[in-house]
Amino acid sequence: MPETTPRGLTRLAFGGDYNPEQWPESVWQEDVRLMREAGVTMMSVGIFSWALLEPSPGTYDFGWLDRLLDLLQENGVRADLGTPTVVPPAWFYRAHPDALPVTREGVRYEFGSRAAICHSNADYRAAAAAITTKLAERYGHHPALAMWHVHNEYGVPVSACYCDSCAAHFRRWLATTYGTVDAVNEAWGTAFWGQRYADLDQINPPRLTPAAVNPSQALDYKRFADATMRENFVAERDILHRLSPGVPVTTNFMTALSQCDSVDYWAWGREVDIVTNDHYLITDGRRTHVNLAMAADLTRSVAGGAPWLLLEHSTSGVNWQPRNPAKAPGQMARNSLAHVARGSDGAMFFQWRQSRRGAEKFHSAMVPHGGTDTRVWREVVGLGAAVDALSEIRGTRTEADVAVLWDWNSWWAQNLEWRPSVDHDARERADAFYEALYDRHLTVDFAHPEADLSRYPLVVVPALYLMTRAAGNNLTAYVENGGTLVVSYFSGIVDEHDAVHEGAYPGPLRDVLGLTVEEFSPLLPGERVSVSGPDGSELGADVWTEFVVPRGAETVLTYADGLTAGRPAVTRHRLGEGTAWYVSTRLGADGLDALLGWAVGDGRLAPRADLPRDVEVVRRTGESGTYVFAVNHTGSDVKVPLEAQGTELLTGERAAGRLAIPAGAVRVVRLDG
Repeated sequence: MPETTPRGLTRLAFGGDYNPEQWPESVWQEDVRLMREAGVTMMSVGIFSWALLEPSPGTYDFGWLDRLLDLLQENGVRADLGTPTVVPPAWFYRAHPDALPVTREGVRYEFGSRAAICHSNADYRAAAAAITTKLAERYGHHPALAMWHVHNEYGVPVSACYCDSCAAHFRRWLATTYGTVDAVNEAWGTAFWGQRYADLDQINPPRLTPAAVNPSQALDYKRFADATMRENFVAERDILHRLSPGVPVTTNFMTALSQCDSVDYWAWGREVDIVTNDHYLITDGRRTHVNLAMAADLTRSVAGGAPWLLLEHSTSGVNWQPRNPAKAPGQMARNSLAHVARGSDGAMFFQWRQSRRGAEKFHSAMVPHGGTDTRVWREVVGLGAAVDALSEIRGTRTEADVAVLWDWNSWWAQNLEWRPSVDHDARERADAFYEALYDRHLTVDFAHPEADLSRYPLVVVPALYLMTRAAGNNLTAYVENGGTLVVSYFSGIVDEHDAVHEGAYPGPLRDVLGLTVEEFSPLLPGERVSVSGPDGSELGADVWTEFVVPRGAETVLTYADGLTAGRPAVTRHRLGEGTAWYVSTRLGADGLDALLGWAVGDGRLAPRADLPRDVEVVRRTGESGTYVFAVNHTGSDVKVPLEAQGTELLTGERAAGRLAIPAGAVRVVRLDG
């Protein structure tokens, strides 16, 4: 069986993408000297090198990669070796132009960027298998090899192609998934608008149409596109497993909801040997450290709670946003160690040396254009020492307090055309609920709606438009057995085929919530409503309201105005040993905080009111001990309580009582015992 940690790596991973082919070999010796100075333990290599490794069809040049891997081995640096199948060479596209993807509008992309791939194309699949086989045969037992890195960031920037090859592949996928055309017609509801098919050969991808395309077809095409990329990953993975046994295989995810929306990471997490992730701060005015924590928690959850690896992030600014600010002094280390706190067994970057040419020449790197006499380089060296000091935490697991349910299939379905309001955004609700939990200093696991939830005292459903009957039964059993559930509006509406559940909304959630919803009543832009409690207090809300009919639930908050005035806005339902809350409108931060405060009380979670805002306290535990990470994102020195005495690993000092954390700093305490 493949390992689930990088082979031969005994410390935390620290390093980044190394692209030495962009530089003369005279620079390589300087690179490895600097790697030793910075404490680098692993480098990702070869990811974009297909054109150099196979300069013409069937002609290979491995000399430079031989020398590179030997050089890394001699200098104690492990290799995360890429299969370069994200960037087929120009000669390949000249021979196989139909391997370039086609948009829904019928436009074929051109060569000259990256990841321009039709994943259904047989010629691409054969060429990818060939280069992967050659690499595995040559380097599968190389002493520097720590793990294999297949492709790069599947789903970004292209996931779906709409060409004729994909159409034929889609029909085969439908035959495998449904068996018959009658089953497809039933699942897609093709009696609507006269779309019934007599044969699978009549079905095409959901290309551009004059009105809204069949949403069930569009949803299945998203599943097909994701599954097709995954087929290609599995094909390469299996080659590597066969020719390089015992070496783990991964591909770098982009789990942040702000960065990739086309990949079902629950499915992908089951296929990789090690879950890895790339994360970049989105500078849109939000609290970027909250998005970072959310992405790290989501990645850990995709890994089933096991340690994972941050394979890319940035030392400072990136290059692809409209505005790309630098990170503040100390922010790089703080960001890196926040990922480690939430389960990463290391911190790696894109990239090692900043490129002089190409689209990413303004993307920050471990070695900037300015060289070693720069703030970034000095911080890289300092971070390397910090990561090394934390090596004993390797293999420990992050402890979570609550679960948030998330399903990429539901997100895809909700984002299709002709929904009740374009202003209702599943990602926005997920972000908002996560931020409210973060501000209550609760560590979050994400979970699939059909997963075992019994260990969580509180489960939150921010946006689950699509819900299977099995998921509904799962949540009902969870509450009956003593759990506390919080559900936000427009959840439980459709089944896995985007068909509205029979009966009143919210389908499989009716019984557990103790209510029905007669009608949605979305608000117009700028329109707001107030919701009030029995004590006369009022909270603001916008975007969405509903006509809620309690059927066993008690009303906690009532609409004070608007079309739904006098109707329940927030309800609470006791069922069995547990409690289910429902919020039928979009509450702001204050409203969500109040709602979660009530739910936390029902879930009997200990309050953490003594922790300052924007100070994270997260625990990792394992055979080596229990570790408390305290991350201070504020500009002031703070103190946080410690439950026991211990040793602070970054300074070597003893810690007890209240732990002092300087402004912008991180402290990690190994608790005694």
